Amino acid sequence: MSGHSKWSTIKRKKGEKDGARAKVFTKISREIIVCIKEHGADPSSNSKLATLIAKAKANNIPNDNIDRLIKKAAGEGDKNNYENCVYEGYGPNGVALIVDCLTDNRNRTAGDVRHYFDKFGGNLGTTGCVSFMFNLKGVIVLDNEDEDIDEDKAMEDILEAGGDDFSFEEGCVEITTDPNAVADVAEKLTGMGYKVLSAEAEQVPSTYVKLTDEEQIKKMGLLLEALEDNDDVQNVWHNWEEE
Repeated sequence: MSGHSKWSTIKRKKGEKDGARAKVFTKISREIIVCIKEHGADPSSNSKLATLIAKAKANNIPNDNIDRLIKKAAGEGDKNNYENCVYEGYGPNGVALIVDCLTDNRNRTAGDVRHYFDKFGGNLGTTGCVSFMFNLKGVIVLDNEDEDIDEDKAMEDILEAGGDDFSFEEGCVEITTDPNAVADVAEKLTGMGYKVLSAEAEQVPSTYVKLTDEEQIKKMGLLLEALEDNDDVQNVWHNWEEE
């Protein structure tokens, strides 16, 4: 797909399995803990928690692990106090990045993020310097590795489930919807027999940047890897149109 989300990164990391899966669980765990502390442990009245549960399931995290985590967070068994902080900046050739973090040490995280930008040819900016180029949308990705999803049937099902738009990409179908409805739409599509690979609210760029210089492409890839490998970083959104 045209580089708006991190699906290409997710796809790449699926092959790394063990270490990547542990990191994914760590990141989602933090999100769930903070979400429950702020809005409660009932997914029927906490739409963000419902979305996070769908995200956990899409990343093959066992139901038992999810249940234990919810009970622990609801019982205040986790004493870590995570706070959300968002960083904005530019990568090589003006690629816009939004880095969403949950951290128990803001100074450490800010230093790490600034270091990654400086090291790989970018620069960390001020709040609002790139966010105006993005819109928050619900993004659901369906597995179509075997290319057996019928486009006409999919359109009917997606609209019935509450999706706003969709596109067929290589090996998947990408659906956009209201960010507050992403969990509900994903659940309905699962009930219709589709395999949901990813379901969450994402910052989708309105414009894209292409990189043609090999050195810039290399540095951009290394910047994304460094950010995503940091446990404090929950999400990285960018407008690099990867080939």
